[in-house]
Amino acid sequence: MSVQMVLLPVFVQIGLTFALLIGMVFGRRNALVSGETRIRDIALGEPNWPKGPTQIANCYRNQFELPVLFYALIALALPLRHADLFIVLMSWVFVVSRFAHAGVFVTSNDLGYRSSVWLAGVLVLLVMWIYFALKILLLI
Repeated sequence: MSVQMVLLPVFVQIGLTFALLIGMVFGRRNALVSGETRIRDIALGEPNWPKGPTQIANCYRNQFELPVLFYALIALALPLRHADLFIVLMSWVFVVSRFAHAGVFVTSNDLGYRSSVWLAGVLVLLVMWIYFALKILLLI
């Protein structure tokens, strides 16, 4: 696999993270400008942001949890030359699951659906790690 093919899903995942960061900034800015939130209410980090910006902020923070294992896998698989077609395809499935998770998180925030989409991403990532570990340990 080419480096570009392996890294493209990583770049898309990073794009999602930046999009959520920008959405959080604009949501919080709008809350402050509109007067819905006052600076003194959030100056010490108290959770007094409105629902919308809070959902986006929580989703943004979530991008530094499970995706870290994805980044680590790609960072290991690429230089070790174990980033094959399976890893690339599963990377795309994982990234699509992250987009679906984020979409639910910042809209309806339906916990049942959000949890199901999150679990799908976890299982995909788990399969990727098992596959990678077996390739390394069995010298495939």
